Amino acid sequence: MANTASTAPAKSKVTAGVLQILLGGFGAGRFYTGHTGMALAQLFTCGGLGVWALIDGIIFLTSNDRTDAQGRPLV
Repeated sequence: MANTASTAPAKSKVTAGVLQILLGGFGAGRFYTGHTGMALAQLFTCGGLGVWALIDGIIFLTSNDRTDAQGRPLV
């Protein structure tokens, strides 16, 4: 059986960052990267009243070591 994790396309850090900045109160950037637990926490706290979501979005855009839920680096 084929390993779907290795053939799945890489996720974009720009997409994750923009989603997080614009829709971070709903945890959109975290849902996009597969971090469901963190996304639910952001959803229930409205993205840390917007502060957590904004900081997280900026870090997504500027950091080079962010990964998705399967450990693949964001490109």
